[in-house]
Amino acid sequence: MNDASRAAVQSNPRPEYILQTELNKEFGVVEKPLTTWERLYNNGAARKTFLLVALGLIWEWYAQRLNNPLLVPTLSETLAAFWNAIYRGELPGRAVTSIRLLLQGYAIGLGLALVFTATAMTFRLGNDLLETLTSMFNPLPAIALLPLALIWFGLGDNSIIFVVVHSVLWAVALNTHSGFRSVSNTLRMVGRNYGLGGIGFVTKVLIPAAFPSILTGLKIGWAFAWRTLIAAELVYGAASGKGGLGWFIYEAKNQLEIPVVFAGLFTVIMIGLLVENLIFRSIESRTVRRWGMQT
Repeated sequence: MNDASRAAVQSNPRPEYILQTELNKEFGVVEKPLTTWERLYNNGAARKTFLLVALGLIWEWYAQRLNNPLLVPTLSETLAAFWNAIYRGELPGRAVTSIRLLLQGYAIGLGLALVFTATAMTFRLGNDLLETLTSMFNPLPAIALLPLALIWFGLGDNSIIFVVVHSVLWAVALNTHSGFRSVSNTLRMVGRNYGLGGIGFVTKVLIPAAFPSILTGLKIGWAFAWRTLIAAELVYGAASGKGGLGWFIYEAKNQLEIPVVFAGLFTVIMIGLLVENLIFRSIESRTVRRWGMQT
């Protein structure tokens, strides 16, 4: 711009325009209220409750249509047997026994998985050892080791805890190790640049970055441990006359109390749902979802 143009602009400044905002309720939609159906559909708990109710109705309809209580009792008969077993105190006692054994085996399995994973991340030979043992024992069903456990540890709780540890150890170690190895070099270098090392580097960089894989391993280990425990109690209870929910189901089957059998299975399912939705879901919402690592 030359001097003449600059002088013309300064002598004739551009007029200012002030736009007045007009309030018009018909102009656009800023916020549309959701209908009752949309609010329910956006609620995960409501959707899952609807699915459970639908499955229960299908169960009731099929059992009534089959009309053979020795094969499939109705949902109402199962719930009646369930409440009767709770009222007698038998079902809660068996459930506590199973959960106690599960927690013991689960805790030991997590501790051993931590040792194997730490060794694998520290030494190359430890990494080879973990990969070899995981390839060998992870495909091996834990219940297949129960006969050996009964020989080694006898007819006691230690036999069940042993197979539960086996079902937890390899799943957790494999997922944790894979999660640590998947941490990007960028995050590792950031941690080193901040002067982190040793325990600080593991707790502040590796574990948060690998936590989705770690949490997946914990969930898989829990599922494996729970179903292994129930299967082991069926065999162990038959051998010693004691046990938890598995033995409760076995006894009811021998007495042809099929609604009680389904009540025991119903208890196993309910405990699994509670652990998944109350414990693991809470951990997810407070960690990986809050961190933006999962949607």
